Amino acid sequence: MSIIVRPAAKAAGLFLGAALLFALPAAGQADIFEAHEFTLPNGLDVVVVPNHLSPVVVQAVVYKAGAADGAIGKNELTVLLTEFKADLATYLKGSPALIPVRTLAEVIAFNQAHMRQELPLFGQELFEQAQKTKGLDDPAYKKARATSFHAAGPNGIDRLLKEYRVVALVGPTMPPAWKIDAVNGDQIAGGGAGSLAAVAGYPHLTVPMGLVKGLPVGLSFIGPKWSEARLLSLGYAFEQARGPFPAPKFSRSIEESPAIAPHMEPVRP
Repeated sequence: MSIIVRPAAKAAGLFLGAALLFALPAAGQADIFEAHEFTLPNGLDVVVVPNHLSPVVVQAVVYKAGAADGAIGKNELTVLLTEFKADLATYLKGSPALIPVRTLAEVIAFNQAHMRQELPLFGQELFEQAQKTKGLDDPAYKKARATSFHAAGPNGIDRLLKEYRVVALVGPTMPPAWKIDAVNGDQIAGGGAGSLAAVAGYPHLTVPMGLVKGLPVGLSFIGPKWSEARLLSLGYAFEQARGPFPAPKFSRSIEESPAIAPHMEPVRP
């Protein structure tokens, strides 16, 4: 399912529902989309596109954005590790005197000296990779940063908005929350909508969309530079149509939630 935003005469925006950019949402998220039909600012009406038409729209956008996604994947880790090392040092420099570390190298050494407390379930391989980076003036970092930004911004979000004559990209922010797995690590059921915006530094608004079997999921509104006002108006319009969000239940586990607990009871003859 996809969502098209159209004014009186011609299409002004395309909202991708069943598969935003690169990822299918978890089961149940499309149902939340279909439950809302609402009016956006400036007379833009939201219309749900039938399921049999959605794959055509989705496949076209995924194909066009694939090249940008590949360029990001090859460079974003270099950018992340380099900026993490530099920014962590800046943050720790202003920390209270009681905190004994001031650099990433000192954090790594502290963890090694307290392995039983700090590293019983996982290592610090990413910290160690970041420590090997050469700073924000390193030519390799500058090249990776420029390449990933161009792929995510001008050749990613901006390109999609222009080619499909859209005002924003909208879709599920992330799948429902997953359990922490101390053996296998995070097991995420699907991807999220925010990668391009995060890499490009473009605005990305997330609002509560609904519940999937008792777990909250968000709806992302992504736009070009300086589009915060428009994204806020779109998010506000959606929230007005959605109505009050259900209050949290604070169940000890999702299996104890009202949406799931009755179905977990054993069947007795």
